[in-house]
Amino acid sequence: MKIEIENYYKDKIRAIDAKVKAQEIAFSPMTFQAIRALIELGLLQKISDAGDNGISIRQLSKASGVSEYGVGVLAEMALGMGVLKLNGREDPEEGKSGLGMLVLGKIGFFLLEDDLTKANFYFTNDICYKGAFDLMDSIKNGKPEGLKVFGDQWTTVYEALSTLPDREKKSWFDFDHFYSDVAFPEALPIVYKNKPKRLFDIGGNTGKWAITSCKYDPDVHVSIVDLPGQTAVAMKNAKDAGFADRIDFVSGNVLDESTKLPEGANAVWMSQFLDCFSLHQITKILTKIYNSVDENCDIYVMEPLWDMQKFEGAAFSLQATSLYFTCIANGNSKMYRYGELVDAIEKAGFHLVTAHHNLGTNCYSILNFRKNK
Repeated sequence: MKIEIENYYKDKIRAIDAKVKAQEIAFSPMTFQAIRALIELGLLQKISDAGDNGISIRQLSKASGVSEYGVGVLAEMALGMGVLKLNGREDPEEGKSGLGMLVLGKIGFFLLEDDLTKANFYFTNDICYKGAFDLMDSIKNGKPEGLKVFGDQWTTVYEALSTLPDREKKSWFDFDHFYSDVAFPEALPIVYKNKPKRLFDIGGNTGKWAITSCKYDPDVHVSIVDLPGQTAVAMKNAKDAGFADRIDFVSGNVLDESTKLPEGANAVWMSQFLDCFSLHQITKILTKIYNSVDENCDIYVMEPLWDMQKFEGAAFSLQATSLYFTCIANGNSKMYRYGELVDAIEKAGFHLVTAHHNLGTNCYSILNFRKNK
């Protein structure tokens, strides 16, 4: 399948611009933390609030309590990144010796206001940043070597989720839910078109899909299959939502031989779940599902496939997320391409019935499979 993003085929960038991009990569850890400081010290918001009139380093220092030196080095770096711009005016008290009046650039606007960018930014800072130093070792060893920043007792990040500090936990779930939840309104009519009475939500996490399903279809019964830490949270959420009688739980690692899937599902739902596993493991999981369902059971897989994205920025975000899987999450999975994911599922004895693409603002795909006859 041909990827539609033209820049993957043609190297049209000018050499001088390519050298700038190379410097941005070379200094990226520093530039990332400069933006974090601008945001968390409230400086970027104050620049935004100043509007087209702008604000000088002196004024920004006075308004924020941050030293002029501190404001200055951050602002100058942000200018180099295009996050800030100068409006051509001077601060009367600084005169020509001053930098001038700072205004928010378009890049700064997205860093401050865009939900996708904010979810990615805090996820990177709170979950990935420190562990990313061990990316190369993760590649060499096939293990998430960066995960040790959260403790050395975990083999995958999913085991650690319930014990993460509050800030890190919030950033992880904000990231996870942002990407999947926005597609739910378009996913529900697809999944419930055939009116399944019993649905297995494998990798159900905090229970958002299960609860949303029960609200959408008053007759469905959902079984959430996930690790014990996640099912404990989902159980509380289901009870609080008033669906304790329609949502039940199977706790365990779906890869373990001891974790048995119950029979009787009319539909199986996996939302942003299979990207947590290698292609070999995906085939293994689908083989276990194959052995628990009949030929009339619909298997629904919802994933953001990077080669099915409309925009280069969206594909870039997914390619970067693959590195999180490498060094933090598990060491062996990624955000998949359409063809490689379909192939891994069909190896378990399924065939693709239909594929729905471009769902939600994040261009999700829902792949519908059934057992081969």
